Amino acid sequence: MQCRQFGAYIESFELMPQSVLKAQKISATHAKSAYTQAFLPHIKPNALNLALHPQGKSYDSQGFSRLLDSQNIIQFFIGGAYGFEKEFLNLCQSISLSTLTLSHKIAKLVLCEQIYRALSILHSHPYHK
Repeated sequence: MQCRQFGAYIESFELMPQSVLKAQKISATHAKSAYTQAFLPHIKPNALNLALHPQGKSYDSQGFSRLLDSQNIIQFFIGGAYGFEKEFLNLCQSISLSTLTLSHKIAKLVLCEQIYRALSILHSHPYHK
């Protein structure tokens, strides 16, 4: 997905291996571990790795735009309702979209809208208002 007017490119990958689906039915600990194992190989040391986590830092729109402006390569990891293991969180910056539990699809939709809003703020586009 491209946002040409802002010079941005968004690439979306959905990683939902069977191990994650099975683990979610066992326990919170198993679910967090399964997400860590699925996402760990995708952490990039040269990127801003952001884990969407229930106890992550909350941002307003201005703050989120400044966060995105701080790095050229940004990766977002959307975990399950129980969040991530500490091992994974130590490799990422934790942020929260909401105190509500959101389905993956709704979280992704909200995240995409907030990325667009952040880019509009950074480029003085009227969408934000």
